[in-house]
Amino acid sequence: MTSPKVTLRRLRELADAGTPIVMVTAYDFVSGRVAERAGVDMVLVGDSGAQVVLGLPDTTSVTLDEMLMLAKAVRRGVQTPLIVCDLPFGSTERSDEQAVATSVRFVQEAGADAVKLEGANPARLSRLRAIVDAGIPVVGHVGLTPQTATALGGLRAQGRTADDAIRVARDAFAVQDAGAFAVVIEAVPADVVDEIRRALRIPVIGIGAGSADGQVLVQHDLLGITEGRAPVFVKRYAAVGDAMVEAVEAYAREVREGAFPAAEHVYPASAEVAEAVRAFVDDSGRR
Repeated sequence: MTSPKVTLRRLRELADAGTPIVMVTAYDFVSGRVAERAGVDMVLVGDSGAQVVLGLPDTTSVTLDEMLMLAKAVRRGVQTPLIVCDLPFGSTERSDEQAVATSVRFVQEAGADAVKLEGANPARLSRLRAIVDAGIPVVGHVGLTPQTATALGGLRAQGRTADDAIRVARDAFAVQDAGAFAVVIEAVPADVVDEIRRALRIPVIGIGAGSADGQVLVQHDLLGITEGRAPVFVKRYAAVGDAMVEAVEAYAREVREGAFPAAEHVYPASAEVAEAVRAFVDDSGRR
């Protein structure tokens, strides 16, 4: 039996009931199917795909066309969760009109249900309002905003001083007032986020931000596919990356040893067919 499609109303109901919202990233058909089969509420086609899928150095390197390609693949694998697509760096900065046009492409071409926009300075809030006014739901993103991490001092926790914590709170309230239906708060102390949540009217999706109204993690991180040291807020639920390497190593070893393919991995031919081909090859070789 197919579960009903997750809607904005359903997310609001979950938050009001105190039922945590589950969000996970996906970047292709396979990871979309994993999210669908696991029964998550929201799927984020994140610009983190720049690093974990495309091998780029940071999120600012991914292009709009690349993000659309990833989003289309995810859409083919997802029916139930609400799909949110990151608006990549460079696709909204010039004007409100550019931001709306980019968002429309995600809806029309990739089947996105909503988009996510980082930041809360006056220009970003103007973009957010314009996208909402165009009829496209928006998730805000405050705290650590990877697209502008350089200006924040790098990929590090935010809100650790009183002034910075107040900045994060001000940003969260600002994106709410601009029309966002939810806000991601990233890498901010849990106690700070708890205080912000008390006054917000929209759900908070946390990543390195304590309990919040929901959680989001990079699928490759939680599966243990991503190499290297994970951020402190990541919990690895499996070691899929190691299992993949071990499987390919075993395959390579069996090929080199002549153990694969074995008899059960080949298509048999009747003696008559084999004899006919043998006669043809022998005859051809004499020409």
